[in-house]
Amino acid sequence: MTRKLDEKDFAILRKLAPEYSGILCPEAGHEFHSILPPVSNHIAVDEKDFAERAGRLSDEDWRYLTDQILSGREDLGCMPEEDLDTALIHIQKAVSEEAAERVRRLYHLSGCGVL
Repeated sequence: MTRKLDEKDFAILRKLAPEYSGILCPEAGHEFHSILPPVSNHIAVDEKDFAERAGRLSDEDWRYLTDQILSGREDLGCMPEEDLDTALIHIQKAVSEEAAERVRRLYHLSGCGVL
């Protein structure tokens, strides 16, 4: 499901990638429809950089992103697994172990073509 990012989404995106001021996904050339995948795939230079960027987000930001993921509005399917693992650590800390496990299952189900 694609979505239009709102101001809250862009505020989180600015925390993750303050050097990036566009609304177009690098490489793909269309507007962002999610927050974490474009940062993971196109803005962060490697998994260490993604982890540093993810650490900039507050627990409130991670709770919001988790709600977006679990509602199907934030799609993590194209993220590398190592960046997903980073996100899961933050979700477990900010939300709960159960929420992190639900996100992990969604990621693997979407990667298998089940969702």
